[in-house]
Amino acid sequence: MWDEQDQFFYDVLHRPDGQSEPVRLRSIVGLMPLFAVLVLEQREHEGLEGLRERLLGFMHHRPDLARLVSRWTEPGQGNRLLLALLRGERTKDLLRRMLDDQEFLSAFGVRALSKAFAEQPLALKMNGDTLCARYQPGESDSRLYGGNSNWRGPLWMPVNYMLIESLREFHRYYAEHFSVEYPTGSGYLASLEEVADSLSGRLTRLFLRDENGVRPSMAGYAQLQEDPASRDLVLFHEYFHGETGRGLGASHQTGWSALVALLLQPKP
Repeated sequence: MWDEQDQFFYDVLHRPDGQSEPVRLRSIVGLMPLFAVLVLEQREHEGLEGLRERLLGFMHHRPDLARLVSRWTEPGQGNRLLLALLRGERTKDLLRRMLDDQEFLSAFGVRALSKAFAEQPLALKMNGDTLCARYQPGESDSRLYGGNSNWRGPLWMPVNYMLIESLREFHRYYAEHFSVEYPTGSGYLASLEEVADSLSGRLTRLFLRDENGVRPSMAGYAQLQEDPASRDLVLFHEYFHGETGRGLGASHQTGWSALVALLLQPKP
C-alpha cells in the first residue's frame, strides 16, 4: 500500500475487471502505520528466550517482508531494540506530510484529512458515478455516509493521542539521532520528543483559555463561558473543528476526548 510516487500509504481499489489502483486520498489512515511501534529494553529482549533466534529466522525465511520493517537487530539508545512497521526513511516521509500545515498539521493537532483536498477534492469514478472526498474542517455539508464529517477533516482526540504516543516510543530508540523538520518548511529540525511535546500542546490548547479568556473547544457556548458559575465547565466533544478547534458532535465523549487529561499531566 506504500506509494513511491507520493511517499504515502494509500488504500488500493480492486476493480471487477481485475485492475488495481491506489486511491490517492491522504487521510489519517495513511499515518496509522506509525502506530505499529514497540521498543524493547535490553533486560526485556535479553530475557525473552529465543526471541533473537526467531527474529533472525523471520529475516531469513521472509526477506521480502523483513526489508520493509525496522532494523530490529541493530541496538539503539541504551541497547534498546526497535520493533516497528516502518524504517527511518518512510517514517520521515510520513512525518513530512503530517507536520505540514498545508496538509495535516493544524493549530490544534493533526487533521484527519489533508487540507490539500479543500480546493481540489479527490474524485473517483465508479459504476458510472463520481465519488468525491473533500476536506471539511467541521460538520459535513452532505447527509451521505451517515452525516457528520466521518473523519473528513476535523480533529479527533484518540488518533492524535496515539500519534503522540508513537512518536515518544520512536524517540526512546532513536533519541537525538533522529530529527525532522517541524513544521515542514520551517527549516527547524526537531527531535521526535520535541514534536510529540508540541503536538500535545496543540491538543491541550483546545481546552485551555486563550489570550481572550476563551477555550477554543467551548467557543460555541458563549453564555456558559461568560458566567463565572459555569465557565470552568468543560465538555468532551466527539471531535473538533480542524481550523478553529470548536467542539463538534456529541458533547459527552469522555470515552476518548478525556484522554486530554493524560496530556495535561506532567511527564514523569
